[in-house]
Amino acid sequence: MIPFSKTQNQKNDLSNIKKALSLGKIEGGGHFSSKVNFQMESLGFRNSLLTTSCTTALEMSAILLDLKPGDEVIMPSYTFVSTANAFLLRGCIPVFVDVCKNDLNIDPNLVENAITSKTKAIAVVHYGGVSCDMNKISNLAKKYKLHVIEDAAQCIGAFFNNKPLGSIGTFGALSFHNTKNISSGEGGALIINNSKFVKRANIIHEKGTNRHDFKMGKVSKYVWKDIGSSYILSDLSCAVLESQLSNLTKITNARLKIWNQYNSFCTNHSKHNNFFNLQTIPSYASHNGHLYYLLFRSKLLAKKFNTTMNSFGVQTASHYVGLHSSYYGKKNSRHQGAMKNTNKASNCLIRLPIWEGLDTSYVIDAMSKSLKKL
Repeated sequence: MIPFSKTQNQKNDLSNIKKALSLGKIEGGGHFSSKVNFQMESLGFRNSLLTTSCTTALEMSAILLDLKPGDEVIMPSYTFVSTANAFLLRGCIPVFVDVCKNDLNIDPNLVENAITSKTKAIAVVHYGGVSCDMNKISNLAKKYKLHVIEDAAQCIGAFFNNKPLGSIGTFGALSFHNTKNISSGEGGALIINNSKFVKRANIIHEKGTNRHDFKMGKVSKYVWKDIGSSYILSDLSCAVLESQLSNLTKITNARLKIWNQYNSFCTNHSKHNNFFNLQTIPSYASHNGHLYYLLFRSKLLAKKFNTTMNSFGVQTASHYVGLHSSYYGKKNSRHQGAMKNTNKASNCLIRLPIWEGLDTSYVIDAMSKSLKKL
């Protein structure tokens, strides 16, 4: 069985872990935390805080914006629950809009109709490491004086017009979960692109204290200053993350090679059989090969393809169920307009395996056989 995803160990992972253990400081703020912070800056993220997950980074963004119960945050429905939960925890109302047919990113042409006097922010999700149209989103945000939060969970090594995803909105949130291109097992980062939020972000990051200033020698004792939580990534996790980030170019290139091999086969096949549609990469987007999907014409075709691929020893996977259609989403959110593309993706999308070291020849052969069966 070829697995859908696989832990992508790098050659320095173990040696870094051993070094972190030998240094004896495995909580946050140690040797490898400093090295990763330097790496993040070199990647174009000027102010970043390493967090336990992308989820907690999003939660921090909601706190920093002082969002209150009843405030509304516009976002796509086709996303992971963390995008909505981060704001629900502050009592906000997620307002879902549909995604674009060609790339499954939030449709900027639908956002304006969803804006009300209660709207405080737009949370965009760069699906599969492919950028949203950030010019249109940023212009809307400026027009209505809204903040933009980039859920860039899948986006390390991906760009919008040469700007790293996560570096454009007021805040960006990255993930280093084991399913992502770069992994520390669990982990994430909050990217702070407006300097006025940096000081408070450091306090929230340090459980609501000014411990950051204490460590910098600015105060003699640290005290409770604000709300916060245990958001800091351990140095042990950073040891793995440092090794992984050191190999970012190699990993990204390997995934893009697989993506292009899939795309070459599927583009050629779709000319002869109208079973599925393919993702379109906009001219402004430089993606990172995070995922490759087929959007089938019907739910039945998607299910049959998934079953047949598994029978040939290749594990494929569907993806999100639109949050607007879930039990909890119906209770705690609203959606604007029809959700045609979200519903289609929820029912008809199948993702292919993509990980460094994967030999695509067997997967493509299995695809060829499976599509013939369809």
